[in-house]
Amino acid sequence: MEVCGIVCEYNPFHNGHLRHIAETKRLLGDSAAIVCVMSGNFVQRGEPAVFEKRVRAEAAARCGADLVLELPLPWALASAERFARGAVSILGAAGIVTHISFGSECGDIQALQAAADTLLRPELDARIRRETGDGVSYARARQRAAEALAGAPFPVLSAPNDILGIEYLKAIRSQNLSITPLAIPRLGAAHDAIGVSDCSGLALRRKLEQGENAAECIPAAAERVFRGEREQGRGPVFPQALEIALLSRLRMLSRADFAAIPDASEGLENRLYTFVRTEPTAAQILAKAKTKRYAASRLRRMLWAAALGIQGADAEGTPPYLRVLAANNAGRALLAQLRKRASLPVLTKSAAVRGLGP
Repeated sequence: MEVCGIVCEYNPFHNGHLRHIAETKRLLGDSAAIVCVMSGNFVQRGEPAVFEKRVRAEAAARCGADLVLELPLPWALASAERFARGAVSILGAAGIVTHISFGSECGDIQALQAAADTLLRPELDARIRRETGDGVSYARARQRAAEALAGAPFPVLSAPNDILGIEYLKAIRSQNLSITPLAIPRLGAAHDAIGVSDCSGLALRRKLEQGENAAECIPAAAERVFRGEREQGRGPVFPQALEIALLSRLRMLSRADFAAIPDASEGLENRLYTFVRTEPTAAQILAKAKTKRYAASRLRRMLWAAALGIQGADAEGTPPYLRVLAANNAGRALLAQLRKRASLPVLTKSAAVRGLGP
């Protein structure tokens, strides 16, 4: 039986995610099992998730995912490279995953692999350093450096889903995993665009934030799960709901605390430390601290990493365990295989954490 991994955030689960799972099963056969690696309560763009992790995992399990594993916080709240490294390592450590499926603007696995291979070349870093001398963003400098090395354009390095797909391919290659990639062409609304039934994740979150009816964008089984959360007053959650707590925590931290967070470099940590104490809102802190070279998402991640106590060493290497968030009947059968074949501890309840080291 084929077992396909999907790296996701499902923030929240919507019709595009349902189509992705359906297309993956069409390519691999209806008997293929789906194992998701999903961000927990904070997501890669540097925000809290709109619904709690086990709720989002349940919605996914009711819509075609068989087993949902958590991507631990230090890798979920991270750059695309570290995010992908952590997620792919979990799929590899599971010992049962044969494929990985991801959305892609281009849908061309050969083009994506060519870009991934170029980004793994050891001489790339030196070229990136030369390109960043112009004051361009890191992402643009990396694209220029890769194109110079390959002697060919890499438009895939400017499309958000393709960028993540390339990082998955890099992780598979660098970790020497026998996992076959599937690039699923992205259909419907463009990334972060607003359609009707084809809302992107950002557009859907905006609908929820404005109190609009978003049911047309969400599969019925997932909407029932989310409706229960809304009725209990547990969601959706948006960044402004946590802003006072975030600012209060940040203003307690020392300069050394900021220096210890992941991605602290080139004085960014000092800018954040300074503006946390002078600006009244998170948005104004980010506006003051932002530079041309670094995306706002990186700064948001740094703020939350500081507030949550994530240090640079926490995100080195790969996750040390597999935490189960949800499973359907087929997923429980997969879980039995996982317990036999996984190379890492499998956690199904909080008490199991006591058996791990620090």
